[in-house]
Amino acid sequence: MPSWTHLIRFVAVEDGLVHLGQLVHPTRDVGLDAFDETPIWAFEIEGDIYDGHPTENKLQVRELLSPIAPSTCPYIRCIGLNYKRHAEEAKMALPKEPALFTKPRTSIADPFPGTLRIPKFAQDETNDYEAELAVVIGKSARDVSPEEAPNYILGFTVSNDVSARAQQMQNPLPTFSKGLDSSCPLGPVLVAREAAGNPHNLSISTVLNGKTVQDANTSDMIFGIYELVAYLSQGTTLEPGSIVLTGTPKGIGYFRSPRVFLKDGDDLRINIERIGTLINKIQYE
Repeated sequence: MPSWTHLIRFVAVEDGLVHLGQLVHPTRDVGLDAFDETPIWAFEIEGDIYDGHPTENKLQVRELLSPIAPSTCPYIRCIGLNYKRHAEEAKMALPKEPALFTKPRTSIADPFPGTLRIPKFAQDETNDYEAELAVVIGKSARDVSPEEAPNYILGFTVSNDVSARAQQMQNPLPTFSKGLDSSCPLGPVLVAREAAGNPHNLSISTVLNGKTVQDANTSDMIFGIYELVAYLSQGTTLEPGSIVLTGTPKGIGYFRSPRVFLKDGDDLRINIERIGTLINKIQYE
């Protein structure tokens, strides 16, 4: 197992190359530091995310990237309607089994200074945010039990299940409307499972242009994280680097009154306790 606790992927000031690093100051919110242009330092990691070990070589971050590179992610699985209060606002019965859809790896986007780009055909002011705790699988998992599931989790990060609602309403399945390029921002840091504490008791919130629009706790999940990993591994191999988006809490734009959607130039911030803040600026292509 790797010995890092707070992993970032970044472009270094020193050489302009992409590196993996262990945060020198893991208690800081690296997402806010990037936005505020506060210097960020990391110990270079030797190896990959699965068996990498921090060295004594300290590098300064020029640009934060998604902690999981799109090229190394085999599959993104997403769970819909997985918070009790979200089901209530949608006026839907609690599901008896997890509702599953997928995103392509091309949907992965970087945290700030990366932008969340809305493609031209979807620039209809119906694009929505969905704050989600993301699970990263660390080793191949198949037919694992909920009790075994923690052993297969590499770590946790913050994600945003960006949804083109107009497209979603026109299609019985949400995969296309939720799978557009840059519709899955990730970051700013990947926190190792052992360092994240209890993933079922983390505050999760969304702030859009300075206004809090989602404010909840992962304890409101209908299906717990270990239960989800076990469910998804039934007869199916979850490969290393796979990402599981675990659902969004109450407060999405579509169910607010009046409805709230993402516009060009918006400032969107998703925070999960013990992980940090995923910041994106909205940009119309």
